[in-house]
Amino acid sequence: MHVPRGASLRLRRWPVVLWLVATAAALSCARETRPQLVLVTTTSVANAGLLEQLLPRYEREHGVRFGVHAVGSGRALQMLAAGDGDVAISHAPEAETTALRQHPQWWYRKIMFNDFLLVGPPDDPAQVRAAGSLDEALRRIAASTVGFVSRADQSGTHERERALWAGVGTQPTHVLPTGQGMAVTLRIAAERGAYTLTDRGTWDHRPKALPLAVVNEGDPRLLNTYAVIVGTTDLRDAALAFARWLADGEGRQAIAAVPGFRLWPVELPRTDPAALPLPRR
Repeated sequence: MHVPRGASLRLRRWPVVLWLVATAAALSCARETRPQLVLVTTTSVANAGLLEQLLPRYEREHGVRFGVHAVGSGRALQMLAAGDGDVAISHAPEAETTALRQHPQWWYRKIMFNDFLLVGPPDDPAQVRAAGSLDEALRRIAASTVGFVSRADQSGTHERERALWAGVGTQPTHVLPTGQGMAVTLRIAAERGAYTLTDRGTWDHRPKALPLAVVNEGDPRLLNTYAVIVGTTDLRDAALAFARWLADGEGRQAIAAVPGFRLWPVELPRTDPAALPLPRR
């Protein structure tokens, strides 16, 4: 039987096509059979680009997939307790203390820190830069008609906002609650010409044209600590392996490469939410 030349070429291509289809299917099945860890993490970690440095590397080297939910720290801890996450990254020490008391079986390590900043309009209508202390800076914002934009979302930043205002015994006259993450809150503060509190990681990765400026920083009460926490999950071994990679393994190198964060000193206490990254005096 005579087979046309073109038909012969097509017939010879079929084994190659079948091999490509089979290979793609096998790779797809391999990807789907890898364990998927659900990471619930503060929005400041997501906003600062840290996950882009951490997760692809870990997935590539350890054969683990990640599902990520970027939420406020308070919500992240709630999701961990409800079994809706395997591992969390949080920066809300008070909420972490409560969660660990309720779930003593959780695994907890501090992994990094930075600080909070008071930011506001570049022309600083409340004269916050001229304040001699953080308390005075807060009082000037509270007395101003300019206003303060609050996360109001039970996040670590919101937790610190409330602690700072309670510490000076006053509240801003004009408060705009956003219920949103840090990047959105910064944008709203810029649009309204108002003051707000931000973590340095998000601040360092903000759009540079955003019309806001730092008006107060450096007080020890503005230290901002981050922890990795593993809950009671069916994937606990895989979650612990990732958490230990962050706390003690090569993940520390990846964290150190991201502007806006500093590694937690391993010689200092790190299993207590109240622990500080600097020796106590």
